[in-house]
This record gives sequence, C-alpha cells and structure tokens, in this order.
Amino acid sequence: MRKNPLNTETEHKANRFYSKNQEVRVAKIVGGKRTLNSGATPFQKGDVETSDFLIECKTSIEEKKSFSIKHERLKKLKLEARSMANPHYALLFNYGGYESENYCIISEKDFILFKTLLETNK
Repeated sequence: MRKNPLNTETEHKANRFYSKNQEVRVAKIVGGKRTLNSGATPFQKGDVETSDFLIECKTSIEEKKSFSIKHERLKKLKLEARSMANPHYALLFNYGGYESENYCIISEKDFILFKTLLETNK
C-alpha cells in the first residue's frame, strides 16, 4: 500500500527534525561541528566532525526496541573517515524519540586505545 504523499513529506520533515537535534547535541557534547547537509556533499562526509573523529548519527522518530547496523554502513564510515584524514570514526545511535540517550560503536582498535588511556589515567 502506498503512503499518502502528504504523510511522507510530514514524516520526512519530522525525521530531519529528530536527526538534526541529535547531530546538534552530539556536536556540542564532543566539541565538534555538524557537517553540511549531513555529509551529503562530495567533500564533507558524516554528520559530525572533530579533529580526530568522523561521527555518523542515527535516530528515529518513534522509540524502537532494537536497532540494526549493517556491516556496509561501518565500512563506508571507515572509508569516509580516511578520505577526510580522520584517524577515528564512530557511529552514534539511539532508540528514537526526542533527546534519547546515544550509544556508540567504535572499532576494536579504538576501544583498546580508550581502555588503555583510562587505565593510564587512574
């Protein structure tokens, strides 16, 4: 069954609102900048960029009980980070809704680096 175009447009605007809200909050928390047009330009990728990280943000309008992450998404993010000379990348996601808690997916290499830094600063 096809959706009514009005509903599709309304849903798109609502999704952009939630996505932008998440990106703005993440950029503020990590001291980064939102990328232009959510990384849809040929020269800037990802949603948020810091001096060391390229961050992709994922959220939804409605709360979900699960979130699926495809391997292709992470491989693409890794390549985009490299192309922008960022040594690290992360996928931040939440289970939907306004100002939901974000969770972070990083590579094993970055996790070990993070763990080592924590242990060193004890």
